[in-house]
Amino acid sequence: MRLEYPRYRDEVDDAELLGRLLAGDKDAFREIVTKYHESLVRVARSYVANDASAEDVAQETWIAVLRGIERFEGRSSFKTWLFRIAVNRARTKGVKEHRVVAVDITSDRSLLARRFNEHGMWSDPPAPFTDSVDDAIVNAPIVRLVHESIARLPDAARAVVTLRDVQGLSTTEVAELLELSEANVRVILHRSRARIRSEVEASMRAGQK
Repeated sequence: MRLEYPRYRDEVDDAELLGRLLAGDKDAFREIVTKYHESLVRVARSYVANDASAEDVAQETWIAVLRGIERFEGRSSFKTWLFRIAVNRARTKGVKEHRVVAVDITSDRSLLARRFNEHGMWSDPPAPFTDSVDDAIVNAPIVRLVHESIARLPDAARAVVTLRDVQGLSTTEVAELLELSEANVRVILHRSRARIRSEVEASMRAGQK
């Protein structure tokens, strides 16, 4: 069963924002930045040495967007184009910093033993978060816990979950952007979702005591 995560609620879709941006609407650019900046930083952090470098990558990405938006041809979605710029810049910066990123997150053996059987399948399939996060006001604490848990994931896992579950890119798109196999993306997602759910459940139980 697929875990569901709270995503940015699209009050205005990307096509409309892009149209306004091309027409010179500065507020449109501000809305796009608000929508994607945090995710850009999380993905960039998978490649660079520290949070400051990830912020630099995000800022460089926005500058590149402003300079290149008129050449955006719509062959891919805007968000795929945006994250491709960010990943390419983060890789370049990461190489300069001599950063090496591991993509395996199997070190938490106790968590995996509880969640998966010997065949790597769910022992107890998690219920989706969808129903509990539909009301953003009532369930703001759950949304906060989910995002805090995502932020604690290992770098590469955080990038995969951010792109796949928060931003909604396909497994194929995530694999291409991060230069991973689709099988590797699925394994990382499988284990990351279990970790997130366990952390959220533990926090909720602790809050009820």
